[in-house]
Amino acid sequence: MAELNREEKIQKFLDMVEASDNIVFFGGAGVSTESGIPDFRSVDGLYNQEYDYPPETILSHTFYRRNPQEFYRFYRNKMLCLTAQPNMAHKKLAELETAGKVKAVVTQNIDGLHQLAGSKKVLELHGSVHRNYCESCHQMYNAEYVQKSQGIPQCESCGGDLKPDVVLYEEGLDNHTIQEAVYYISNADMLIIGGTSLAVYPAAGLIDYYRGKKLVLINKTATARDGVADLVLSESIGELFGKIVVS
Repeated sequence: MAELNREEKIQKFLDMVEASDNIVFFGGAGVSTESGIPDFRSVDGLYNQEYDYPPETILSHTFYRRNPQEFYRFYRNKMLCLTAQPNMAHKKLAELETAGKVKAVVTQNIDGLHQLAGSKKVLELHGSVHRNYCESCHQMYNAEYVQKSQGIPQCESCGGDLKPDVVLYEEGLDNHTIQEAVYYISNADMLIIGGTSLAVYPAAGLIDYYRGKKLVLINKTATARDGVADLVLSESIGELFGKIVVS
């Protein structure tokens, strides 16, 4: 069978979406980079100038415990992009959910843009910057509170230190969130994976639960799973989703 050209691939994707009514979307950092949120793994000169450690070290549980001041300096500077707005991928997924076609969004991102766009069923594998809790009394605080604080943010009620409700390196994922993701992925008739190289485990391993025949990978660079996908698109995810007409 002849290889599909770019336009044929795009049309096949649109036809798949049109014909499906149980879609699950699994997204990574590439979904949010189009909203201006940098992928912290792409280490640039700025990191090298400002920080003495690589992002993966700073965002580890061990570093957070040993050097919370430096953790929060990086966290405020690089992880709290509170002015970012949903792009067309976020918006179309919300529209498709309202239309009854998308059943769940499973995301590795912590920025809350899917909810801001209107998605209701969002499974946040790595937590959210919008939830922060006191490690002493467990009172919750929003991202704006952390952003405006100085040094290590502290609880107004008891003075305890706040911790973001995000999964740091060396920490485990939330079991309930994992179980829900497995349920939706294993029951989906179409699984769209976008903006991720599928390199971060255990999150990437969740796609092994998909049993359908419509596995679509959308990423600007190759992924480890391209060979098992039913359709691979090297496209801007926002531009591609912008072509979807939700009826």
